[in-house]
Amino acid sequence: MNKKKKPFLGMPAPLGYVPGLGRGATGFTTRSDIGPARDANDPVDDRHAPPGKRTVGDQMKKNQAADDDDEDLNDTNYDEFNGYAGSLFSSGPYEKDDEEADAIYAALDKRMDERRKERREQREKEEIEKYRMERPKIQQQFSDLKRKLAEVTEEEWLSIPEVGDARNKRQRNPRYEKLTPVPDSFFAKHLQTGENHTSVDPRQTVSDSVSGQTVVDPKGYLTDLNSMIPTHGGDINDIKKARLLLKSVRETNPHHPPAWIASARLEEVTGKLQVARNLIMKGTEMCPKSEDVWLEAARLQPGDTAKAVVAQAVRHLPQSVRIYIRAAELETDIRAKKRVLRKALEHVPNSVRLWKAAVELEEPEDARIMLSRAVECCPTSVELWLALARLETYENARKVLNKARENIPTDRHIWITAAKLEEANGNTQMVEKIIDRAITSLRANG
Repeated sequence: MNKKKKPFLGMPAPLGYVPGLGRGATGFTTRSDIGPARDANDPVDDRHAPPGKRTVGDQMKKNQAADDDDEDLNDTNYDEFNGYAGSLFSSGPYEKDDEEADAIYAALDKRMDERRKERREQREKEEIEKYRMERPKIQQQFSDLKRKLAEVTEEEWLSIPEVGDARNKRQRNPRYEKLTPVPDSFFAKHLQTGENHTSVDPRQTVSDSVSGQTVVDPKGYLTDLNSMIPTHGGDINDIKKARLLLKSVRETNPHHPPAWIASARLEEVTGKLQVARNLIMKGTEMCPKSEDVWLEAARLQPGDTAKAVVAQAVRHLPQSVRIYIRAAELETDIRAKKRVLRKALEHVPNSVRLWKAAVELEEPEDARIMLSRAVECCPTSVELWLALARLETYENARKVLNKARENIPTDRHIWITAAKLEEANGNTQMVEKIIDRAITSLRANG
């Protein structure tokens, strides 16, 4: 279908014509229509000027080149001795003669600097020494006093007062007396506790009155931990505080055995036996060389598990007598007890406690044989010598007691036993001789 060409195509638009005005459209202007924002005083940028026409960029480059050629002759750049800071020939070409002259001047400067180097270093050293003499370090100021600290005795250390400013303390910090009513739970708690927990044994403070210092019994330390642990259901807050305190001790010092033991006993008292077992087993991992931790772990564990714990303890502490005794106590069969104690004597043959425990399980004949070996391993044990003498015949007992006197000449029990032996066998004449010899020997040996 042939269409006729529109008559208005290619014709200029009439004056004031706005496309779309008839259907309600309005005209708008974009930035591309007016170009970038520019101040009225800015020069015209003819970046797209036709060829042959001078532009603003050319004029700016020309002015910059002219400024570079001009020297800075301001008063601020002038010195009375050196003149202007700039070079007189900076605008001239840099030739080979100029390079040679610069090298000569540099060599002269280096030579002059080397001549003054030793003097300059000496002067700097003297200045540093003078400065250190005038302003010494704190470490140097107290060096003589630190050397004198080696002469301070332990009593003087303990008598040093605590750090603090006690001058006019009441005047600076006045405090009013406060009275707080005691809660009923306090009275209920102490009624349940009883008088035994609040009384003080005077014998425990005898050493304090002598030396004036607090004494800690290392043997009763673990026993005292039990008294520190709350034992009543009403002490819930105290239990929580004790648990947090012991947790802090374990985290700060994980290799401290009493912390693990106290934590396990706290959980045991509160009824959390499994938690106590887990804690004490963790303690055996952190403190494998502690007898107390291993013994506590064996106490908390049931039968077969306790035997396994003691077996691990023996591997870590093969010389521990207490662990071997505990291992024998866990056995219910006599033959198993004997086997454990004999194994222990192989590792610790000089333990009197192990020999006594092993002899108690034997028959008289086997005990006599074992005691004869025991006195060889422990020749200074009076109990073993006397036990062997009781199991021997009259003649052999006399020989045993004579050997005992040779090894232990300062013990009176051996002489008394020898006298009783002669008296029991009707040899009254030897009794007086033995007593006289005993008095002489004991006096001679102190």
